[in-house]
Amino acid sequence: MGRLNGKIAVVTGAGRGIGKETALFLAKEGAKVVVNDLGGNTDGTGGTQIADEVVEEIKAAGGEAVANYDSVSDFAGGQNIFQTALDAFGGMDILINNAGILRDKTLFNMEENDWDQVIAVHLKGHFNCTKPFASYIRETNRMDCRIINMSSVSGLYGNFGQTNYGAAKAGIAGFTRSLSFEMAKYKCTVNTISPGAATRMTIDLIKAAGRDVDTNDWKQGPQQLAPVITWLCCDEASNVTNQIIHVQNGTVGIMQQPAVIESFLSDELWSLDQLDRVIGSLVETKKIMILRFKRKQNQKNLN
Repeated sequence: MGRLNGKIAVVTGAGRGIGKETALFLAKEGAKVVVNDLGGNTDGTGGTQIADEVVEEIKAAGGEAVANYDSVSDFAGGQNIFQTALDAFGGMDILINNAGILRDKTLFNMEENDWDQVIAVHLKGHFNCTKPFASYIRETNRMDCRIINMSSVSGLYGNFGQTNYGAAKAGIAGFTRSLSFEMAKYKCTVNTISPGAATRMTIDLIKAAGRDVDTNDWKQGPQQLAPVITWLCCDEASNVTNQIIHVQNGTVGIMQQPAVIESFLSDELWSLDQLDRVIGSLVETKKIMILRFKRKQNQKNLN
């Protein structure tokens, strides 16, 4: 028996990459899966029914799955995706918000539509798909559900030429933090994944950085994300919520939430001369902490 027998999962953007690998892994563990994918290009244009191929692969392995082709960027699309789970399987327990697109340009060259479309698919898409599921959880008092949202190092660290994508992914991390408090009453965990994998959306960026890519290597490919995401859906993860889990190059890590690491107190309004010293000191303290952390990580890797 799989760990997710009887559970019903929705995975958006599940036609390829991380979404596909996750849908297959969830099904292998016994979950019934709604495979959502618009079937578009990496910039969101076009469309094919690629979700059908993943459904057939799941069925061929003895699992249960249905396809959905709605766009997560549409509010009605999010409702339709949720309704597909209800119509096909009678309920819903797990939501993996994975669908995404890229419109990479520097801000100087970015058009309004480039900004709007990325925000619509990523950030608004998370809202569109989560809203009906969260309402269903509250209305039916369905306990122990799971919501897993997909952020990115581009949003958490920043990346050149991705102000739209980075803003959306940072927003998703904030969305997750707030939602985890709202869903706690229903024992629904809400977590963020920070992935680092070679996929159709990232492979050109990796090559542009001068790094070799081998998608058959599990430490590089999207398959490394699937067991981690699936584990977060299991009963064993019932106490893990409001976390950012980072997965890259065969490592699993937990990321620090925003926090004040050092501060100075003044009894009077700060002067600019004081801030010359104080802000500089704070920045240097942060640099030292980062260096110490990197050394610690390198020591772990050597051991």
